[in-house]
Amino acid sequence: MEIKLTLNGRPLIASIDADTLLIDFVRSHGCYSVKRGCETANCGLCTVLLDGTPVLSCSVLAARAAGHHVQTLEGLQEEAADFAGFIADQGAEQCGFCNPGFVMNTIALLRENPDPTDDEIRAYLAGNLCRCSGYEGQLRGIRAYLDSRKGAEA
Repeated sequence: MEIKLTLNGRPLIASIDADTLLIDFVRSHGCYSVKRGCETANCGLCTVLLDGTPVLSCSVLAARAAGHHVQTLEGLQEEAADFAGFIADQGAEQCGFCNPGFVMNTIALLRENPDPTDDEIRAYLAGNLCRCSGYEGQLRGIRAYLDSRKGAEA
């Protein structure tokens, strides 16, 4: 079957099998930040934005993305660069494997709620598994980023 969609801002037409998962589709188009983890929609490593909403690409058929906008970390480098350094400064990216999922969900969170509380951050990022950090480093990094933005606005 043929699908048309926009991947990271560029229109794309591709032939796919009906059972192709979105994770396999975006990876076949060079988006290697989208990682295969649990394959049961439980870890967040495969998070992409579908029309701006985070979805787990391991549980979405590529055909469902037809006619939509799909964004991966490759297409959001500038937006991600704003706060990824704050997360790294907190030692929260020990192995780095979970970072793309955290970054994608943080981008979606901050678009939806530019000034979240710590509890709102925790709730939004609850679907991201990290076996190294214990999550507090990510929270501290996001909070430091938000505080720096407030300081820049003042």
